[in-house]
Amino acid sequence: MKQTSFASLSFASKKKKTRKELFLEQMQACVPWPQFEAVIEPYYPKSGRRGGQPIGITTMLRIYLMQQWFNLSDPMMEDALYEVESMRRFAGLELCEDRIPDETTILKFRHLLEKHALTERLFEAVNAHLLSRGLQVSKGTMVDATLIAASPSTKNAKGERDPEMHQTRKGKQWYFGMKIHIGADVDSGAAHTVTVTAANEADINQLPKLLRASDQVIFGDAGYTSDEYKRGARALGIHWKVNDKRKPKHGDLSRKQRKRNRQQSSIRARIEHLFRIIKCQFGYRQVRYKGLEKNRAQVMSLMVLANLYLLRGRLAA
Repeated sequence: MKQTSFASLSFASKKKKTRKELFLEQMQACVPWPQFEAVIEPYYPKSGRRGGQPIGITTMLRIYLMQQWFNLSDPMMEDALYEVESMRRFAGLELCEDRIPDETTILKFRHLLEKHALTERLFEAVNAHLLSRGLQVSKGTMVDATLIAASPSTKNAKGERDPEMHQTRKGKQWYFGMKIHIGADVDSGAAHTVTVTAANEADINQLPKLLRASDQVIFGDAGYTSDEYKRGARALGIHWKVNDKRKPKHGDLSRKQRKRNRQQSSIRARIEHLFRIIKCQFGYRQVRYKGLEKNRAQVMSLMVLANLYLLRGRLAA
């Protein structure tokens, strides 16, 4: 049995719970811990350096998830474990009793997830969990994409920007980075499919990868307008609910087209909640690593947690 420190006793006796504590309590209740640990356990080392016992999977998984929730680097996460009692409690650590993982240990756990593509497995596990709870059962998909900025600086050893990132133009503004493409369930709003590409990838090119075989209706903005895909969808009996786009040779959209766009957008716009969560709630507005693979691994983790956060009320119930 762990010995409780005076700091922990003092923290437990305070009169108010902070927003961070309340958030961690919510996520504690809705994360499917056994399923997540089962994904990682086959790849987790059975012994540490020099034959010692490694830090438990549960602790390292909780630390990794807190990194994503609070947008912390490895050194910042180590510092937070020393400084923030609520985060230590969530990780199951006592300052005077347990060994606090250093930034290298935290880094190695992240590399383990990246090496074995375990964040994609976690995404599959959470989708299976949502399905078992009666969520993600509709026959419709909403599709959308968002840009994530990367550093355009060339002040590095090679004197060049990340070659796997590209620039693209949106409106009159140029962006450099990557793009996240999402297919989300119409009923629950949770993402069921995610792809990550360079920023210059056209949204329409990723459309076939974002759909499920059971889908009977597709919602999308004007970036997915395609006469070819529209005819193909109708031939398959799929309802095409993609917004019409103004064509220069045909003038402005008709009143009927504008009305239809508004009706479809009232449903399609719900997918924007996922982007709000990862950008505003989790603070993911700029890539942390070089190359698409490392960033894809983090994006999959963020979408796992965005799904859980979006549906936290229904999962807790």
